[in-house]
Amino acid sequence: MKKQIASISISGEITLNMHSLNNEGGEGNQIMTRQLTIVDKEGREHTVNGISGDMFKHIHAGHLVNYCLENNIELSQYSKALNPNRISAAELLNYITESKKKNEKAGIVIDALINSCAVCDTHGILITEKVGDNKDSSNTPRKSVIEFGWTIGIPEKNNTETYLHTKVVHSSTGVKGESSNEGQNIFHRPANHGAYAFVCNLDTYRIGFNDIDRNYAIDDNKRQARYKAILQSLLSSFLNPRGAMTSTQKPHITDFKGVVTYSEKLIPAPTISPINPGYEKEIETITANLNLIEKDSITARPFNGFGELTVIFKDLIQEEPYKIS
Repeated sequence: MKKQIASISISGEITLNMHSLNNEGGEGNQIMTRQLTIVDKEGREHTVNGISGDMFKHIHAGHLVNYCLENNIELSQYSKALNPNRISAAELLNYITESKKKNEKAGIVIDALINSCAVCDTHGILITEKVGDNKDSSNTPRKSVIEFGWTIGIPEKNNTETYLHTKVVHSSTGVKGESSNEGQNIFHRPANHGAYAFVCNLDTYRIGFNDIDRNYAIDDNKRQARYKAILQSLLSSFLNPRGAMTSTQKPHITDFKGVVTYSEKLIPAPTISPINPGYEKEIETITANLNLIEKDSITARPFNGFGELTVIFKDLIQEEPYKIS
């Protein structure tokens, strides 16, 4: 019998070398790496490298779109094109029945949104445009099912170096003039390395769930298909993080270790940041206590390397998303 999984959390330490997945922009000919100020368990401040949650959300959305296209899972036209707007009001109207066209309340819009697009369902969106004739349908929110924190450099375990980038110019090509594309654009770009704290959470019970009308907008088979799509795309995001500058600075991922927790009831799966060096023990203690409060509600599975992580994902994909009755 399949388990019903209500939520999944990952707390892990991922080691990345020679990457530039996220940058602040540039000053002159210097690309600036993204840096954060954090406070550790002892209250000490540290300045470290970071990768925004927006970046990992973007990476996951890209893998999710590809999976959905390959497996005939619903996508809006904007999502198919990886447009950050995700869906248009005109497309949403196609999923609203004629009897409700003049009464596009927020709940009706969210139903149409969930039915029309797995990416909108999973990653959330704010519909700022008025849908149809009812003014109550504007500024309609869909909260994300999956959440990513900043991936934060662990203090004293990360650093940045800068390299000069130039373009090779061959004067022997015989192509001259303003359109020859022989001009130089010399700049300095960063290459980061270190161990990073990664956290994310997936509320699987909310797949296809309309938070306004408090019902499921899609059937169980579609929810199961999206559950598998989200998990498989999350695993792909670790195996192939397609962030900034990966055409020439593909990250050398040397290790990923941590804990996956999952809940079979509506108690959230616990997450503790690996910025805390005792995070694994903390999660173990929290899991034991939550299971005393609500029997057999939480499972914690440690992993030491990508191989063990893929085993956990393989097992979770065989289960099904929790359904609120």
